[in-house]
Formats: sequence, structure tokens, C-alpha cells
Amino acid sequence: MAMIEAVLVGVGGAVGATARYLVGTFVQPAERRFPVGTLVVNVLGSFVLALVAFLGVPSDLFLLVGVGACGAFTTFSSFSVDTLRLWESDRPGLAAVYALSTLMLATGAVATAGLLVGPA
Repeated sequence: MAMIEAVLVGVGGAVGATARYLVGTFVQPAERRFPVGTLVVNVLGSFVLALVAFLGVPSDLFLLVGVGACGAFTTFSSFSVDTLRLWESDRPGLAAVYALSTLMLATGAVATAGLLVGPA
């Protein structure tokens, strides 16, 4: 059973990582002043993860979509590096805007998913 679960997470992770690359490069302008790509994938991934969590999908589907795909699609490490790079490039205000907007928008996406699904 554990091997099947690991395969589900791995397949979901491959899909999520590929989707992250595609979405991130599609929405990020060539001149990178603000990490829009990372912001978009983190907010969208938070929304999808909340949907599958609030819908109470079967555990295999949660492993595939929630743990695998959303886990690989979203990225806390890139968020952290992007924030630090903004700070170090003498734009601490923009770094703060980015950090707060990511937190607020991702939390809002989770709340929106919860409202759409309704009480469990």
C-alpha cells in the first residue's frame, strides 16, 4: 500500500512541477521586477489544495492532487528567496508588499475555496 501512495504523490508531483514551470513562465514578464509567477502559483495552489481538502476527497485523490500536485506546484522556498532578493536590491518596501500580498491572497484563496464548498 505504501508504494502505491508514493507513486500517487510522485505522479502528482511531476504534474505539479511541470505546471508550476509553465504557469510561472507564462505569467512572469521577461523583466523581473516583481515575482508575479511565484505569487500566482502560490495563490492558485493554495486555492486548489483547499478545495480538495474541504471537499473531503478520497485519500488516494488527496495524495495525488493535494500532496503531490499542489505540493510541487506551490513553493515556499522561491517565495522566501524572492522576498530576500527584493529586500537586498534596496526595495524593502516592495519586499514587504510582496510578502504581505502573498500571505493575504493565499489565505483569501483558501477562504474562498471554503466558502465555495460550504460547511463539511
